[in-house]
Amino acid sequence: MRKHCALKHGIFKEFLAEFLGTFVLVLFGCGSVAQTVLSRNTLGEPLTVHIGFSVGLMMAVYVAGGVSGGHVNPAVSLAMVILGKLKIWKFPFYVIAQFLGAFVGAAAVFGLNYDAFMDFTSGILSVTGINATGHIFASYPARHLSVLGGFIDQVVGTGMLVLCILAIIDGGNIGAPKGVEPLAIGLIIMAIGVSMGLNCGYPLNPARDLGPRLFTAVAGWGMEVFSTAGHWWWIPVAGPMVGGVVGAVLYFLLIELHHPHDQDEKTHEVEEEEEEEEEDEDSSLKDKYEMIAMS
Repeated sequence: MRKHCALKHGIFKEFLAEFLGTFVLVLFGCGSVAQTVLSRNTLGEPLTVHIGFSVGLMMAVYVAGGVSGGHVNPAVSLAMVILGKLKIWKFPFYVIAQFLGAFVGAAAVFGLNYDAFMDFTSGILSVTGINATGHIFASYPARHLSVLGGFIDQVVGTGMLVLCILAIIDGGNIGAPKGVEPLAIGLIIMAIGVSMGLNCGYPLNPARDLGPRLFTAVAGWGMEVFSTAGHWWWIPVAGPMVGGVVGAVLYFLLIELHHPHDQDEKTHEVEEEEEEEEEDEDSSLKDKYEMIAMS
C-alpha cells in the first residue's frame, strides 16, 4: 500500500514537472514569435525567435529536469522508452502533461497579447493572408515544401535533437558538466533553428505543435488550422515521433553500445540508487503525514 502511494506521488510530481516545463517552453518560444509578428518585425526577427525557443527549452529543462528529466517533448519521451531510460507505463502520463502544458502555454501567449492580436488582425483571426497569425502558434510549410519533404525534414531534425541530447546526458561520453546540460540542450535548438528552419520552422515536438494548434482551433482560428496546406498538421506530429526513435537507435548502435560494460553497470546502479532514494523519500513523507493525522 505504501509503495503504491509512493508510486502515485512520484508520477504526479513528474506529471506536474512535464506540464510546467512544456508551458515554459511554449510561453517563451511562441511568445517570441508573437512579438515578432504582431510588431511587424520592429521588435523581433528570425534570430530573436531562435533565441526565444532555445532559451525557452533551456529554462524548461531547468524547471523540470530534476524531477522528470525535462523531456517536454513526446518524441524525446518515446526515445527514452525505447532505450529503457523511461518506464513505458509512464509514457502516457508524460505525453498528456506535455500536451496540456503546450495548450495552456499557447493560451497564455494569446492572453498576454490579446490587444495586440485584435489590433493586428482587426478581430479576424486567420491562418493565411497578409495578417495571418496562426503560424505564431503552430508550424505551416513553406510553399516549396512537399509532404514527403516535410516528413523527412521532421525526421532528420528531431533525430538530430534526440541524438545530441543523448550525447549530452551520456555518462560514458564527454557529456556536459552537471547543471550545464540544459544550456547545452538549448544550444541544439539554436543550431537546428539556424540550419533547418527554412522548410517549416523546426517544430520537432508533437506537443509543442499540436497543443497550440488545438488552442487556435477553439480560440477563433477555426478548423482551417488543420485543413491548410493539404492537412499539413499531422506531419509535425508523426515525423518527430519517427525521428526520435531513429535518433535514439542510431546513438545506441553507433555510440552507447560500444561503451565499456563496467560503465553500463555503474550507470544502472546509479539509476537504481536514485529510484530507491525517491521511494524512501516518498515513504518518509507518507509517515510524517500519518503521524500528523494521528496527533
